Amino acid sequence: MFTGWFFLQVNVTRECYECHWRGGQCQSDRKGNFYCSKPETGNQKLPLKLGLGFGIVLPTLLVVVLSIYIVWHRKREKYSSPNFHSRYTSSDPSKSDLETTNVLFGVPIFSYSELAEATNNFHREQELGGGGFGTVYHGMLRDGREVAVKRLYEHNCRRVEQFMNEIKILALVCHKNLVMLYGCTSCRSQGLLLVYEFIPNGTVADHLHGDRANQCLLTWPIRMNIAIETATALAFLHASDIIHRDVKTNNILLDNKFYVKVADFGLSRLFPTDVTHVSTAPQGTPGYVDPEYHQRYQLTDKSDVYSFGVVLIELISSMPAVDMSRYTNEINLANLAINRIQKCEVDELIDPCLGSHSDEEVKRMATSVAELAFLCLQQSREMRPTMDEVLKELERIKSRECKPENLKEEDDDDKEELKSMQKREPWTPHCEETALLKNIKLPPSPISVTENWVSNSTTSNVSN
Repeated sequence: MFTGWFFLQVNVTRECYECHWRGGQCQSDRKGNFYCSKPETGNQKLPLKLGLGFGIVLPTLLVVVLSIYIVWHRKREKYSSPNFHSRYTSSDPSKSDLETTNVLFGVPIFSYSELAEATNNFHREQELGGGGFGTVYHGMLRDGREVAVKRLYEHNCRRVEQFMNEIKILALVCHKNLVMLYGCTSCRSQGLLLVYEFIPNGTVADHLHGDRANQCLLTWPIRMNIAIETATALAFLHASDIIHRDVKTNNILLDNKFYVKVADFGLSRLFPTDVTHVSTAPQGTPGYVDPEYHQRYQLTDKSDVYSFGVVLIELISSMPAVDMSRYTNEINLANLAINRIQKCEVDELIDPCLGSHSDEEVKRMATSVAELAFLCLQQSREMRPTMDEVLKELERIKSRECKPENLKEEDDDDKEELKSMQKREPWTPHCEETALLKNIKLPPSPISVTENWVSNSTTSNVSN
């Protein structure tokens, strides 16, 4: 066996040595020349890293931005698409509902910031009152006009619908007994605001059974004028094919001279002349809603007549339309009034502050108005008078006419029918023998509102 040792020595150039310690590899080309294969440095890898990063992050970012845009665009279309606004667009193509030249339906558009400034940023001390849809604030415009600014609670599809509806209704009509709309904000603004003339003396409800209640201040002549002026406004609306749909003492404003301004048209409806009713979910305020409308979902101008009948009883009695402290079958003032009138207890309805016990003229008029309210409160709308007929009867009562002129011109058959009806009436009319509506032929057997009906909510959840 042979054993031995041998040594192998490799000479490496300095360049290869340094290349090795730098992490490179010393290689030779085909000609036998050595060279250093250097590794990629951090700076050399940066473009690759950036490319990979953008390739992953950028598509994700684009997806997020696109999603946000789609959500925003759909929300915007919900309020401003042609399909939404076409429900309110006039048949006249020149009258567009689009906001052009700072006008909407012919009504001036205010900026949100201007109205915030006018109401001291909607400060609580500026509040005039509130309802089911918004709060009303007192304000002063830059031009010195004193205004009432209604701020709707929510900025959603339903509120925009009511907002646009009230603007269009008030843009169509102008009457001394209807509140005047000065302007509004854009339906796309930060908040939905309506700007009205300021009516300083509160509502009829305030004076009858609210913060301003002083029955002795609200004398019978004033109450009679309130009834006539409110009926005048409603008759005008009906002649303009508009149903108010929320007639109540809280929506009857009074100025310092106790002149009437009917307000709040958010639930109002245009009523086509060629139809008998509009099918829609019942809306309104408990105690005022027509029970037939509530049961059959059929809105007519007689629905306003029913509500006005409740207002007449409030003016006579100073009682609220709904009072949970009353007996169960008399929680609704309409039921209470029907019961009293049928039992010949009209005197119990009349507010003692009116002095009917000592003033025969007040007793005569108040009793006649109660009888008129009884007709307005009939269960069937066919039994109720029109608002124009109600107005004429109120004017007749005020003018102290004891009988309508048309009674003198009735033929013999009509007279016999009226006499027969009078015998069947459960209540004894005041003012000689009878108090009948002018130009109205009443059915021979009136139907009374006898069943209990109480609405459980201020408004329905469905609106049409």
